[in-house]
Amino acid sequence: MSDLLGIGASGLRAYSRALSTIGDNIANAQTPGYARRTLELQENQAASNMPLYRSSIKPGGVQITGITRSVDAWLIADARVSSGDAERSGIRLDWLERVEGALSDKSNGISTALTKLFTTADQLSADPSNQALRAQFLQSVDDVASGFRTAAKQLEGMADGVAGAADAAVDQFNTNLSALEEINVGLRKARPGSTNQASLLDERDRLLDKLSAQAGVTATFDQHGAVTLRATASGDTLVSGGVVTPIAVTAGADGRLSYSIGGTPMPIATGTLAGYAEAANHIADQRAGLDTMAMQFANELNNAHQAGVDDGGNPGAPLFSGTSAANLTSTGLNPSQLAVGNATSGNGNMLAIGGMRGAGNPESQWAGHLASQAQATASARAHDAAAATRADAASAARSSVSEIDIDREAADLLRFQQAYSAAARTIQVARETMQALLAAI
Repeated sequence: MSDLLGIGASGLRAYSRALSTIGDNIANAQTPGYARRTLELQENQAASNMPLYRSSIKPGGVQITGITRSVDAWLIADARVSSGDAERSGIRLDWLERVEGALSDKSNGISTALTKLFTTADQLSADPSNQALRAQFLQSVDDVASGFRTAAKQLEGMADGVAGAADAAVDQFNTNLSALEEINVGLRKARPGSTNQASLLDERDRLLDKLSAQAGVTATFDQHGAVTLRATASGDTLVSGGVVTPIAVTAGADGRLSYSIGGTPMPIATGTLAGYAEAANHIADQRAGLDTMAMQFANELNNAHQAGVDDGGNPGAPLFSGTSAANLTSTGLNPSQLAVGNATSGNGNMLAIGGMRGAGNPESQWAGHLASQAQATASARAHDAAAATRADAASAARSSVSEIDIDREAADLLRFQQAYSAAARTIQVARETMQALLAAI
């Protein structure tokens, strides 16, 4: 009779825990990073005089062996790698699109100003004394300089923005490293197979997902599930044996980013941190290219203008001053100081300036620069689309193992409810039988 009561009691304990586990699954069906949990049950064998002989072992109910999480280590690793690639390409594309916008004619008007300048030069060659055309030419010079300054200022702001975003991302990365070590401490204390351990493992995996999306990391686990974390590209240890080693980011004078750990340079090839580094490199290249083009154009036009003479017969003065796109300005000449003619004719210099149009002229060079940026952006967009598709597929494959199927949970809920009722009925039968035996004495 005591065996019957023990069997019923073990069933109540086991199926109550199973119902609680299913309730957790249903409640967390939409919780990111939650892995489906399953209560592992096995037959509880009662004592026997001959324990090595199966037929002599009497059943003693059911016992709980622990809670398991529905996860696939390979699918998780693949999802993390693809997530890091997608984050890197997404960050890079975002900033390349901003650079493309900063260089566009809608943003700075450089293309329009260049076209207007050479068109006005052609018009002045036909009507060299026209004061309105002269003023229009000088205004075009000022518009070109203003356009280069606007583009340079926007690119400088983007460089600062990338550096600030990278600094915030590094802070968050280091915070996640510290949080991961706290989870390690909890896992080493948690009872194997417990709900607490499963919750800690879920949080561990969520943190590893975030860290993988931020930078390439490689995780190894001990018998408790605690993590030793290393940087994938360099092999540097980030979390190990209770020690957390944070990383740092430094922005150079040109805005390029470099990461380090313990003062040693640390390469990062994937994740948001890699995306910020690549974006910073691209912006730095565009700033240098903008300076080169601005000064090349200013020098060419200054030389061309200084080859002519103004209305007073004086050599033409420089049209531009400055040492970079950021400080390029027009010299503020008045219409009478415009060197329209040269030593041979009253419109010869404007003819020469108008003749600068053609292969390799400032207009075509600037158009080629914009086309190069557009091509880089289009390439980044295609790469981002491919990386996002792969990341989505890897995430879906991972979720197919870990996600909660409400229909399956409902079926299990009904099954364990019936098992719980059966266990309760077993205890009731034992009680009624015992009462009947006592009443018969």
